[in-house]
Amino acid sequence: MARFIFNLMELGVSAAVHMLFGFYVFSSAVATDLSQAAVASGSLLLRRPVPATASAGTGSSTSPPRGRTTSEGAPRPSCSTARRRPSSSSTASSASAKGYRLGGLSYFAGAEKKDDRVLVPDLGSLTSIHDRARELFYYLKGGQVDYGEEHSKACGHKRFGRIYDTGHYPVWDEQNPVHFVGHSAGAQVVRVLHQMLADKAFPGHDTSEDWVLSLTSLSGALNGTTRTYYDGMLAEDGMSMKPISLLQLCRIGVILYDWLDIPWLKNYYNFGFDHYEMSRRKVGFSGLVDLLLGHTGPFASRDWILPDLTIQGALKLNSTLRTFPNTFYFSYATKRTRKLFGITVPSSVLGIHPMLFLRVLQMCMWRHPQNAPLPYKGYMDEDWEDNDGALNTISMTHPRIPIEHPNRFVLNDSDCHPLQPGIWYYKIIDGDHILFIINRERAGVQFDLLYDGIFQRCRKHAFRKSPPTVPNETSE
Repeated sequence: MARFIFNLMELGVSAAVHMLFGFYVFSSAVATDLSQAAVASGSLLLRRPVPATASAGTGSSTSPPRGRTTSEGAPRPSCSTARRRPSSSSTASSASAKGYRLGGLSYFAGAEKKDDRVLVPDLGSLTSIHDRARELFYYLKGGQVDYGEEHSKACGHKRFGRIYDTGHYPVWDEQNPVHFVGHSAGAQVVRVLHQMLADKAFPGHDTSEDWVLSLTSLSGALNGTTRTYYDGMLAEDGMSMKPISLLQLCRIGVILYDWLDIPWLKNYYNFGFDHYEMSRRKVGFSGLVDLLLGHTGPFASRDWILPDLTIQGALKLNSTLRTFPNTFYFSYATKRTRKLFGITVPSSVLGIHPMLFLRVLQMCMWRHPQNAPLPYKGYMDEDWEDNDGALNTISMTHPRIPIEHPNRFVLNDSDCHPLQPGIWYYKIIDGDHILFIINRERAGVQFDLLYDGIFQRCRKHAFRKSPPTVPNETSE
């Protein structure tokens, strides 16, 4: 009984912290949108003066040419330039585990503005890695999202989804490959998409593995996380949910949100389950009952993000994914833990976001249930103690399970030049899981150093044939 009461208290604290953070993010997004609307309407009170050093249409000699801007506000690669130098600066950012768009709030805290040819797709925040990978392809290439006949039937949702009349990078192919930057689950989304390209899994498109030039994983969920078990996934199978847990509260909230289908809210934030047609206009009240009872919907078919983020789910995914010999890989693994008298503890109190501190502490103490089968051969609890509050550090370096992929630890970026394709270069940095997203002020100068380094590597150090000529750069 005492343990049950303690678990309820922990659930209450976790739910309250997550709701407060969600309200903070939502209110920040609303404030940002109101500010932008006021500026657009000519409000002098909120209008910021243009810096004296800024001038339209100019840039340094190493800056890529300015791309066109899409209706969603993401710069679109200039097609003419992409054909001329496709691999020098064509960069696309993958979606993250929590999605990108919340009004005008930038998931990557404005990092996409550092380069004129960066795309930030708006994918579902809770949809499965498979579904996001399919959506990402059509977001770039154009056309109607096809989730696949077999997958759609097995999971009980529509086969076809959103239509992109014009892709955000329609010239994408072997001659015009892209760089991907994926945060959290976004890294696995790109890996699954990459495998689909190699398997020619998109009808009507002659794809190949060479469509992807590089993948940068930022706190990427490459091998799952023990946090999923604290949030409510069962450690016994990594697929089912505990009857009383944070994830059950999340499930109920998402079902009600999608069932109510309030247009302005859905336009503001969408969990990505439109292909399940859970709206009250489609299923009525009886459909809501079936959804809540777990008879239908993404939570019933387990076609959502959390099963993919357990160690068992990651192992299942990784068993089908390759590291390709012509693609460059770089990974940043984050941690907010340290050793104290041989015990793993949080590295600081003030340096960890309040939403993550409890999970950092819990993940340090994770012990796999003795009555449950080990998630993989050779599993040891001690290997999974270091973490960033959402993912275990061991999970973020490179694919490890069921087999370890070629890898190399990097202390300084210059030590790994020239880069070799087919190898996961990884670096471990101090920071919690959301240090480099949402709010750039938290990371300070580290934010600029990180993203400047990523974009510079994509432009200058990841190429297949010969070093790229950066546009506007004169040879001496």
